[in-house]
Amino acid sequence: MQLQQDLLPELAQLEHLIASAPADLRVQVLAKVPHMTQLLPLYALSLGNTGVNKPAVLLVGGVHGLERIGTQVVLAYLQTLLQRLAWDKCLQHTLEHCCIYFIPLLNPAGMANGWRANGNSVDLMRNAPVDCVEGAAWLVGGQRISRMIPWHRGRTDKMEIESQALVNFVSAELFQRPFSLVLDCHSGFGSTDRLWFPYAKSRRQPIAHLAEMYRLRQLLFQTYPHQNYIFEPQAQHYLCHGDLWDYLYDQAAAYNNTLLPLTLEMGSWNWVRKNPFQLLSSLGMFHPVKPHRVRRVLRSHLILINFLINASLSYRHWLPLPDKPQLQAEAVQLWY
Repeated sequence: MQLQQDLLPELAQLEHLIASAPADLRVQVLAKVPHMTQLLPLYALSLGNTGVNKPAVLLVGGVHGLERIGTQVVLAYLQTLLQRLAWDKCLQHTLEHCCIYFIPLLNPAGMANGWRANGNSVDLMRNAPVDCVEGAAWLVGGQRISRMIPWHRGRTDKMEIESQALVNFVSAELFQRPFSLVLDCHSGFGSTDRLWFPYAKSRRQPIAHLAEMYRLRQLLFQTYPHQNYIFEPQAQHYLCHGDLWDYLYDQAAAYNNTLLPLTLEMGSWNWVRKNPFQLLSSLGMFHPVKPHRVRRVLRSHLILINFLINASLSYRHWLPLPDKPQLQAEAVQLWY
């Protein structure tokens, strides 16, 4: 517990939320990750209807241990929902017809170490058994030269504990559902918040649900015209090997359902620009540091998460797409 309080306040906060939560919150330990002399739990939590005929949303944070703000965004939203459960009829209705899953801290050992990678020096977002088909960015796109260099992909024959736990969970909980959305919260790219979707392995090959992703973008921009997200394929910026969401998206295709994974890349350059002294620490490149900026980030994505939950709950009202060929053509024109 002392380790969690000193080096992993996010894990201590999560366990406090679990201990004080109502019975509606279901808790699983997906794995236990070795760190020093301890085993750190990898938690998955859920609220709502777990029936496989219902839509679902999964919120993920802490894939990269340096990006603590992603975990904090997921925890802040979980805390909000737990406070609303007793009195919010709209939330109660939503949870009758939808399930919300949380994996707030996928990489507890990496976060305790202050590393991007996990405890084995493997970058979990380069660890899936999928290769870039067009030439990944050198080093940053995933490498097996040395674990001493960032972006190491890990072994070819076995995924890391954390990656495999995520794959197993998504496969079991989302693949058989008619519709599901994922938001994986990261930080550290650019000065604008971006919503990325697969593929990271190819600039030329769009995902099969490109029209659906474009329609989701339309809904977001029409509903919230003053938001400031850039919504785009990750491949517009760089290609990489081993992307977990590329892998899971392709695996889900066998079930003939709709899984739409999104990665929220919070623009950390804004935080650095406003407080250049953050560059004196590795954490400062990926975290707001100043308490008022942390609070601003924690509240700034509430609308997005609420939108994704409502879009999932109401997916039958905007899917399937009778004008899919036209939407597909517009998406290709915009992104490819």
